[in-house]
Amino acid sequence: MVNVYAWLPPEAVKILLVLFLSFLIGFEREEHKVAATYYGFGGVRTFPLIGLIGYSVALLSGTQLLPLMLGFLVVGGFLLLSYWHKLCTSNVAGVTSEMSGLATFLVGALVYYGHFWIATALSVASLLLLELKAVLERLAARIPPQEIFIFAKFLLLTAVALPILPKQEFSRFHINPFKTWLVVVAVSTISYGSYVLQKVTKRRGGVVLAAFLGGAYSSTVTTVVISRRAAREEHPHLFSGSILIASGVMYVRLVVLIAIFNRQLAARLVMPFLILATVAIAAGWLWSRRAEAQGSEIKREFEPKNPLELLAALLFALLFLTMLVATQLAATYLGRTGVNTLAAIMGITDVDPFIMGMTQAAGTLTPLRIAADAILIAAASNNLIKGIYAYALADRKTGIQSIGFLAGLAALGLAPLLWL
Repeated sequence: MVNVYAWLPPEAVKILLVLFLSFLIGFEREEHKVAATYYGFGGVRTFPLIGLIGYSVALLSGTQLLPLMLGFLVVGGFLLLSYWHKLCTSNVAGVTSEMSGLATFLVGALVYYGHFWIATALSVASLLLLELKAVLERLAARIPPQEIFIFAKFLLLTAVALPILPKQEFSRFHINPFKTWLVVVAVSTISYGSYVLQKVTKRRGGVVLAAFLGGAYSSTVTTVVISRRAAREEHPHLFSGSILIASGVMYVRLVVLIAIFNRQLAARLVMPFLILATVAIAAGWLWSRRAEAQGSEIKREFEPKNPLELLAALLFALLFLTMLVATQLAATYLGRTGVNTLAAIMGITDVDPFIMGMTQAAGTLTPLRIAADAILIAAASNNLIKGIYAYALADRKTGIQSIGFLAGLAALGLAPLLWL
């Protein structure tokens, strides 16, 4: 392959890169200025010039930071004059173009110092932010301030608290604060991803889509919500099939969480869980497509609760630690029967804390075989209790179909106990 740069001086390549990156930003600003009815700063000539100024100032500064800072301040002063002129001549007070000019100056300086990747990334990020203005503004208008605040608190606790938590084990129960909070973060992140998708697709999907996303969020909550709705509308095939789909997605969610924290345990459960998920999702989808006696159009109504609330995260951490201690006590004093009994009992509520506790104990305090069996029993017990919820909350047809499907899925979920 011919080296096209062999006959070019190294500085020429850098200058061409500065011109290219700054021209892209200037071209986007030129389009914006033409479409606007008010004064706008810069375009396809101004931004390349700013980029070249940044490059030249960096060249003259060498390793000295002060001259480069002075050049940045001088360019910033000219951009401030442009912004002041904009305020005096129009009611639009946006400062995006002026900030883009400062970014372009930095792109030129970064290219001189050889930070090509950073300069390119900065240019691309600037282009995306400039071009996606309308999309980002609509997104900001759709997100309630309370959810942004909750998400900010969770990020703060994750970014600040997680790194400083001790990674050592305490007491004879091997409680590790870092791993405990890491489990909370992993579970909450998967639930939050499903929550966001449900919010985004709220008006675009039906009950089946809600079942898919709800299964990744919480199959138990999804079952309760769909069952209550089924009591008001006569669509037994659709609702019972959707409930089965949500339970099938639960197996996918569980195997992902288990794989994150214990690959040996996941290797034992991945095939049974994926088979169970495939059977439940396929059967639920086919059943939901059966014709109903009433063909009225239905819409999605599921409104999930934000899983990143601080109180919910702390409660999950407490449940996780409780299940970790209870599992170890059961394994020590009651043996395999005690662990399996605890698994069956935990299926009545939320199985995530128990299953996450098993990922920490499996292979060390509890043999992998016993841990895998307990997880299968907990999931099967949870399916059975969801069937009971559906039978109690839904109309008679949906309830009978749902409890039949989920009882069958629970029995099928226990089949791997014969060979694991």
